[in-house]
Amino acid sequence: MSVLILEQFLNGLQIGLLLFLLAAGLTLVFGIMDLVNLAHGSLYMMGAYFAAVFVQWTGNFYIGALLALPAGLLLGVVTEYVALRNLYSRDHLDQVLATFGLILFFNELARLVFGAGGMAIELPAILAGQIEILPGLPYPTYRFAIIAMGLLCALVLYLLVQKTRLGMLIRAGASNREMVGALGIDVKLLFTLVFGLGSALAALAGLMAGPIATVQIGMGDNVLILCFVVIVIGGLGSIRGAFIAAVLVGVLETMGRAFLPQILGQFLNPSQAGFLAQSLSSMLVYILMAGVLVLRPAGLFPAPGSSIGR
Repeated sequence: MSVLILEQFLNGLQIGLLLFLLAAGLTLVFGIMDLVNLAHGSLYMMGAYFAAVFVQWTGNFYIGALLALPAGLLLGVVTEYVALRNLYSRDHLDQVLATFGLILFFNELARLVFGAGGMAIELPAILAGQIEILPGLPYPTYRFAIIAMGLLCALVLYLLVQKTRLGMLIRAGASNREMVGALGIDVKLLFTLVFGLGSALAALAGLMAGPIATVQIGMGDNVLILCFVVIVIGGLGSIRGAFIAAVLVGVLETMGRAFLPQILGQFLNPSQAGFLAQSLSSMLVYILMAGVLVLRPAGLFPAPGSSIGR
């Protein structure tokens, strides 16, 4: 039983770290630029498509993944410059409508360029096997690599935001963008860099998710909902909050799907227990979000200057 719990915890941690990569970019964009970007999931989808295409072209997973990251960053910079820059002064409803239009645009663009069928990303042999984490606990090598890469990215992102000049500007922009502009900082360039960083993180999450899920049109739409849940729980503009909330959401949902059927099976017949467990496991993260909103309306670790909860 303990082995099963540890395995499911690792699965939840892996899902949570993918969510963190998505939510970290989204919370930076939302917290600093005050931009509601519903198209963030589309950048995740495009990152997966870039990786699939580059892996096919080069015949090498690692080269394809390395090429997908700058492609995702460039796509984010172009999207910000062409479509989003004029939305900063508009209200959130206009931003929601415009970025929803971008979702439709990217879905149709993917259909035209990559085709309507899904694509697969083939793993190299070294990542396709299993490793024995503990005696009697084999675990897929690639999923373990996702965990390691997610933790590494979290550390690098923390150091970037907390220990560098760019991070100082990002934190200052989240607190008071007017003052940052008054000090002579090019706020438009800062916004472009932040959006490009968020797009690169989304592309990284997409290319890492591609080998374990079919790369297909609309693959980022559902995960975007969980990203907003993570941001609400963690606190707007907070990298630390996004990390803790993403891990909580990933582990809670995975544990719920794994163990609720057994728990409910003690009181209900198997069919009823399975149906109820599936519904409850999907609700757990939203129950957690509701509880956090009641106790801490600004989230667990809101960034200084956050407008939520004021």
